[in-house]
Amino acid sequence: MWPGRCLDLTYDPQWELAVLATVNGFYQKLLHDYLEGEIPAPMGLDTVSPDSLTGTDRDPGETVPVMRRWLSLLDMAITPAMLRRGLTPDTDPEIAEVLLRYFAHKKKPAPADRDKSDLIATFLYRFPRVAGQWQSRGSDGDAVLPAPPFEIALTEILADSEVQPLSEEEIQILSELEALAEEADQVRDFDALVDAGIVHRARKLKQALGSSFYHPGVLATIAPYNAAFGKKFDLLFRAAATQVRNSAEAIRKKGGEIVGQVDGSEITVELVAAMDLRDMLQADYEIALERMRHIVLLKKALERKPTGGGQWAGGGSAAAPAMAPERRSRPAFRPAASVAHALDSHPASEDDKIKSVEGFIRAFVRAANPKLRDMVPMRFFNLPLTKSEVDAYLADYAEEDSFRGDYVRALMRIVALIARMSTEIEEIKRKASKNLWKTHAQSLSALLEAGKATNDNACPLLTMAQQRGLADKVKGLLGSLQKLRQHSALVRKTLAELK
Repeated sequence: MWPGRCLDLTYDPQWELAVLATVNGFYQKLLHDYLEGEIPAPMGLDTVSPDSLTGTDRDPGETVPVMRRWLSLLDMAITPAMLRRGLTPDTDPEIAEVLLRYFAHKKKPAPADRDKSDLIATFLYRFPRVAGQWQSRGSDGDAVLPAPPFEIALTEILADSEVQPLSEEEIQILSELEALAEEADQVRDFDALVDAGIVHRARKLKQALGSSFYHPGVLATIAPYNAAFGKKFDLLFRAAATQVRNSAEAIRKKGGEIVGQVDGSEITVELVAAMDLRDMLQADYEIALERMRHIVLLKKALERKPTGGGQWAGGGSAAAPAMAPERRSRPAFRPAASVAHALDSHPASEDDKIKSVEGFIRAFVRAANPKLRDMVPMRFFNLPLTKSEVDAYLADYAEEDSFRGDYVRALMRIVALIARMSTEIEEIKRKASKNLWKTHAQSLSALLEAGKATNDNACPLLTMAQQRGLADKVKGLLGSLQKLRQHSALVRKTLAELK
């Protein structure tokens, strides 16, 4: 049993030494398992353990500085990925609490400490001491406002000084993180999840919190986000990787060896068969991102259907269609961003959110029963689609630089804009605090601008459709634009009521 949680590391050297000894014990086990052998501790520390501190005349004032330097060395050797592997369902939550306290109180934190603390807080949220412990709500210290029990537990674990209220900017960052969780919840395809750049955007938000990262309210928001997103990510990642493996196996059975190309390199059946999904999911951040990108590119390579000449589509010449669509130098509406662009994009971009919704709607329409495609289930409502809008999301020529390509992109973007506007309005209705309205109001203002630009871009398409006598396309686009104008008016009314 470790000492009680509420003592102060700064003013109790004996307590700090107990914490450092616990961290050292965990680190030693982690390195022993990783290196398959003992790691000798410096002389004087080789006998230090939590059990050895009781009833001895050891001077903590002399031992603590040496232990700090030793753990700083081990910190450089232990990566976040190693820590992730070490935190298993069998790990004692009390040890995880001590680890979190150690990182929160470090005098000279390293860049990787935040990632490790992120993992530890999420572990504590995923594996409470008592099942369902975090589901009910309690009270904060003044018994005035309801507080999540996980936040109360974190406040106790990290107790060392009075907890300062979060600033308006920090509350807004946390609100954006919650919005990312809702955005991720709507995604149904791994490609769309990567294209939306949610991993990168969430990381930027966490970095923007700076030293407030260890605030109990911040960690109590981050940990549930990580748990929910991690569950969704694992599910979609495994589905995508399994699809790649199944496709590679089908190629192998037909006598083929090459699965596809990624970044100019050929990927063989043997390489795909050797993929270790667990290792890929538990790698360090930058490595995981690169492997994630490769899975997406490989999946897209496999989805290209061979042409009559046996070439992969896009990799060789194909027979020309009976009537080639009209080509133009640049489409008015661009397709979804590439993986590389998404990973480098600015965080929380409204355009990213719109594209993510487009991806979700496309995935639903293409997978749904034909009789049910015109009603898309969103988080707070059902989104009705016209026949023209359904046909646009079913079209396989959305990336063409042609009139018909621009036309379907226009309809898809209009639908996604309407969905985003409706979602943000519903979010505002459900938020009791004005601080939580701010982010959604900003999104609505950005959506109004995006809606105006989309309307302006659609006008030349209407003119072109009228000149060509395409009455059905004129009717379809006019109907969608009318819906967009109605929702834009509702957005303006909502924003006016918030002032």
